[in-house]
Amino acid sequence: MSDTIPVTVLSGALGAGKTTTLNHVLTADHGLEVAVLVNDMGEVNVDVDHVDQQSQLSQTDEEVIEMSNGCICCRLRGDMLDAVGSLAASREFDYLLVESSGISEPIPVAQTFTLGFEDADYDPTTDYHLDTMVSVVDAHAMYEGFDSGAALADETAGGGTDRVPEEVLMDQIEFCDVLLLNKCDLVPDDELDAIEAVLETLQPRAEILRTEFGAVDPTDILDTGRFDFEMARDSAGWKHELQHDHHHDPSEEHGVESFVFRANRPVHPERFESLLYDLPESVIRAKGFFWSAGREDISMGLDKAGQSVRAGPNGRWIATLPPQEQRRYLQALPGLEDEWDDQWGDRGAELVFIGRNYDPQQLEARLEACLLTDDEMDDDWSRYPDPFGTERQREFALADD
Repeated sequence: MSDTIPVTVLSGALGAGKTTTLNHVLTADHGLEVAVLVNDMGEVNVDVDHVDQQSQLSQTDEEVIEMSNGCICCRLRGDMLDAVGSLAASREFDYLLVESSGISEPIPVAQTFTLGFEDADYDPTTDYHLDTMVSVVDAHAMYEGFDSGAALADETAGGGTDRVPEEVLMDQIEFCDVLLLNKCDLVPDDELDAIEAVLETLQPRAEILRTEFGAVDPTDILDTGRFDFEMARDSAGWKHELQHDHHHDPSEEHGVESFVFRANRPVHPERFESLLYDLPESVIRAKGFFWSAGREDISMGLDKAGQSVRAGPNGRWIATLPPQEQRRYLQALPGLEDEWDDQWGDRGAELVFIGRNYDPQQLEARLEACLLTDDEMDDDWSRYPDPFGTERQREFALADD
């Protein structure tokens, strides 16, 4: 049994119910002395005021630490380590509970606790171990999003990051050990079943628990021993679909459908751009890479999270690397050599689409229509316009109905 302090990290979009869940855990009878770190993006941290007022912790500065005007996944990582280092020096508690801001990405927070942070003097691995990553999901927001095609997260929560909230929400869903589906009292039971089916597809590894007013059994998120960084990182549903090429039966999965599109030729950039502006709203998640004609140097990435669609440069094709580096990749990735094209190498497309009540056959036909025709394969691709930019992915707002 490790003598380091276990840590649970609570993530979730603004308004999902993280603070309500935190307060419930703090006031429950679980036999643990819990220290709390609360992170909020505003100048004034309202969350910590609520925690102070509602928790039954003795009111000492060491037990409730507030961090404002930043998020702990980026510019406050060093400050967070200073705070938890000071807490560890006292060792007057046996569990640390971290509530991250609504825009915090969970992977950097997890990396901070498992690997430390190079710009900080304190190494958290000497005193702490990450026990459980928890994501709180607003069932009512997802229900309204499914019903209306609206955003699944509050777009006002951006607070200075270029990651739009729906992308961050998807990160929180895809990297966790426990998913708390909160505000279930506001959603009909049959819709809860459908939302849960979507979450199971987006994150097949996590335990999904339904809650109302954040009332979770503390033993479900404290001292569970569930965290495993590699498993958590590789358990996203879109990665599972790429590996297993599995198609869901919507009649059995409450309308949840997924498929993988693969092609060994480029897309016409203008036709594919038009498709991006007109993707079905009911496609909740899309992820992968594609080859845009005229950009033979760079692999293009696609990332759709809710109503946010981004596409653009995502890295180099292996075929553009020096021969020695190519050989290393071919040895490290079994099966790649079998798919290697003598002229184009690994260039192609591999895209995953996960959604609810959409027609994958129709979308697949539209994707096929974006590929270059045989005649276009002989064209001068340099004359094609490039809508994807040169350095970073750009946003493609979905067309209004």
